[in-house]
Amino acid sequence: MSLVEVSDLSISFGDVRAVDGLSFSLEAGGALGVVGESGSGKSASAYALLGLHRGTGAKVGGSIQVAGVDVTAADDAELRALRGAKAAMVFQDPLSSLDPYYAVGDQIAEVYRVHHRGSRRAARARAVEVLDRVGIPDAVRRSRSRPHEFSGGMRQRALIAMALACEPQLLIADEPTTALDVTVQAQILDLLHDLRRETGMGLLLVTHDVGVAAESVDEVLVMQSGRAVERGPVGEVLVAPREPYTRALLAAVPRVTEQRISSGAKPAGDGEVLVEADGVRQVFGRGKSAQAAVDGVSLTVRRGETLGIVGESGSGKTTLGRMLVGLLEPTSGRLTRDARVQMVFQDPVSSLNPRRSIGESVADPLRASGERDEAVIRTRVRDLLTRVGLAPESYDRYPHEFSGGQRQRVGIARALAAEPELIVCDEAVSALDVTTQAQVTALLAELQRELGLALVFIAHDLAVVRQVSDRVAVMRRGRIVEEGGVDEVYGNPRDPYTKQLLAAVPALDPALATVRRAARKELAAA
Repeated sequence: MSLVEVSDLSISFGDVRAVDGLSFSLEAGGALGVVGESGSGKSASAYALLGLHRGTGAKVGGSIQVAGVDVTAADDAELRALRGAKAAMVFQDPLSSLDPYYAVGDQIAEVYRVHHRGSRRAARARAVEVLDRVGIPDAVRRSRSRPHEFSGGMRQRALIAMALACEPQLLIADEPTTALDVTVQAQILDLLHDLRRETGMGLLLVTHDVGVAAESVDEVLVMQSGRAVERGPVGEVLVAPREPYTRALLAAVPRVTEQRISSGAKPAGDGEVLVEADGVRQVFGRGKSAQAAVDGVSLTVRRGETLGIVGESGSGKTTLGRMLVGLLEPTSGRLTRDARVQMVFQDPVSSLNPRRSIGESVADPLRASGERDEAVIRTRVRDLLTRVGLAPESYDRYPHEFSGGQRQRVGIARALAAEPELIVCDEAVSALDVTTQAQVTALLAELQRELGLALVFIAHDLAVVRQVSDRVAVMRRGRIVEEGGVDEVYGNPRDPYTKQLLAAVPALDPALATVRRAARKELAAA
């Protein structure tokens, strides 16, 4: 009997059919990647394997067997016994999955005690054991830390440790690396690969990043609009896809070997300088606790060009971006700004007021500039919405009525309302699936061509930065370690850190992914 057997699964939320007639199986020890755009039904399907839709009002049909348990027929006690002990889940956002008030080790120990009648001491020992297994250094001490004391990558490792506490037969990972930079992402994917090989557990990986699937699984299931459109060995599906949708999905994936999307703007170095930073520093805290988030950075941004800024989480790139637009003033150094500047943020949900229509949010810069004629404001906003590819009648709709990509278009429209000469995009496409990501980057290139905008594109995704940038600056620990033309830096990196970042970018070729994984292990062991 298969570890997972799903037959004719359907999931409806009111009138919306999220999953429609889905069937698949997963053998013990196997790894299946479920890929597709946002809204394809992949996460809804994964949640159904643990009966997580029960009590939500969702209507679930079909047959689901997991580790010998009939999920659709199981009572609440049987589902509790399944979750954690036989099948465990790692969610996308570890902060929302971990209790901020309790030590990480205590939370893992509690999961263990739910399914095992051991002592508190035994549960604590198990928590330390699994934290050590997933690569948390000094696991005894760090087990007493709370989630906010962990980095994003360490929190994700802690969630994986929690999932491993009861030695499940199946691990379901829902977008486990979406918010992580490339080096931490590579570490998490390598960890999942090693754990599967050592424990024999099955892995169901849900992701919109096709490169992540290539690094991690044996087979791929491609979903679109709630249905399976293609399934097969990862090498066949990703190298020679049969279905047009799969081919379109792969075509939208940015690659570090591809040159930038042409905007028709002036080449780097020809435009006038809009922003110049000379030895700028940004220090947070005082005395012994003071830390330099940005430490002596010098750079220029010229009219019509795109400067990409890459680096791991904590490298200082977001702090630098906030200084460039004036949200933060440098602690020291000189920053000259001879341009109107705006910013597009990573999370359009938190940067848009949920109680106000998107039209009113886009209109804010117009009102701030002194415009009082409501007819003029409404006409201008409708024009801006049209320019970014949204219907002008969207003015009176609210943020929750839009997809992630559409909300990001609203953010771009709001930035354009102030008629900027420079827009700083801070991880503006990091949470979007590859096709939506491609649409937003193409929109930015089009706006740059039409308006002569300069862009600063901050991202941890090196492939996206390669596609949109003229020049690139690589940041590490608050400093720029390498800067130059994008083809030069990517084609012939000089700094070891830049080489490390490029080596961690997921490869779409599973054979190459295997070679890179081995190389990373050798490097770590050296």
